[in-house]
Amino acid sequence: MAVGWTAWHGVAQPQVALAWGALIALGEVVWRPHPGGKADPPRRPAPVGAAGALAYALLGEVGGRAAAHDVPQVVAVVLAATLAGAAGRPPALDELARRVLTTAFAAVCFQPPHHTGALDRWPGHGPYYVLYLLSLLALSALGDALLAAALARARTGGRYGPALRTELRAVEGPGAAIHATGVVIAPAVGAAGLWALPALGLPLLFVQLGARRQEAARAVRHQTVAALARATEIAGHVPAGRSHRVVALGRAVGRELGLSAAELDTVEQTALLRDVGRLALPDAAPPAERRRAALLAAAVARRAEVPAGVAVAVERQGEPYRAQPLAARIVATVSAYDAYDEHDEHDDYDDYDDPTGDEARGPLRALERLRLATAYDHEPRVVEALARVLSRCAPAPADLR
Repeated sequence: MAVGWTAWHGVAQPQVALAWGALIALGEVVWRPHPGGKADPPRRPAPVGAAGALAYALLGEVGGRAAAHDVPQVVAVVLAATLAGAAGRPPALDELARRVLTTAFAAVCFQPPHHTGALDRWPGHGPYYVLYLLSLLALSALGDALLAAALARARTGGRYGPALRTELRAVEGPGAAIHATGVVIAPAVGAAGLWALPALGLPLLFVQLGARRQEAARAVRHQTVAALARATEIAGHVPAGRSHRVVALGRAVGRELGLSAAELDTVEQTALLRDVGRLALPDAAPPAERRRAALLAAAVARRAEVPAGVAVAVERQGEPYRAQPLAARIVATVSAYDAYDEHDEHDDYDDYDDPTGDEARGPLRALERLRLATAYDHEPRVVEALARVLSRCAPAPADLR
């Protein structure tokens, strides 16, 4: 509708629209996630493009003259520039819709009062005008977090509350920087003209390129860790596919507990590295050697230059859960569940007697064994989060119906 409206009525101030479209498109061109990176979450639109889109929505003047674009033109320019800059590598449709909706919300709150002169009467151009822009910044950031949490829940399942808490944490960092930059660009262009756009946009592009290099380094580390996990499977110390199953289920449990993206990455790398120490032990190593295996795995983790929290979580595998960080507790519980459910000869339950006297296997029995071990080995909160994830992600066993 916005594109059709703009095409019918024509583009107001085309040079301004072209300049903003170029900034958004350029941000998309240089925003190329490393091919070795993870696909969860899917590729999001560029941060520089998001800041430029918000700035265009809040643009009231250009070099001291009133801007003439309306809400439909804002949506049309942002949509066209995003798709043009990401040609051949389009962002996920739900993330594209998130950007368009957030930008449209800001434009609806700003452009109609600006065109009717309401902003000239109140709040004017003094400190109250700054407060008005800051309030729009806060509302846009909150709306963006609400949409992002809904999209994350749709992709991965889980409860909405933990997903929203994760997105609100992101608002405190990169999200706040993006929205604040958009608020700064708009009045700067209003006072200095279009020359302020490259002056403020180019530094943002360089920052984005720096972030791109950091992402590439993280992707290389992730590939190294994944290769180490694969080596334990090839050597026969763990069943094939165990590491990836534990990663997937561990991230789901982490989301259920409201962990941030960085904390979920810690869970993932801990799950991939926890069994690496077994490569240095004989196949028939007794259970007492598991502590030594955890220390060896932690040493390998530190040599791989993973974050310090990952090495600590790997090192404390096998200790009572009260002595473990949360990432280690999640991985220990999920790994024990997978081992028992799959009847692994190396599973983490071989050291314990079955209080039920029942050798039956399956999800229900695995959860029962986990609950019986919550005094020492598994945190009750993590076990119950795992149970909720399993109840949503898998069909209920016959004895649960």
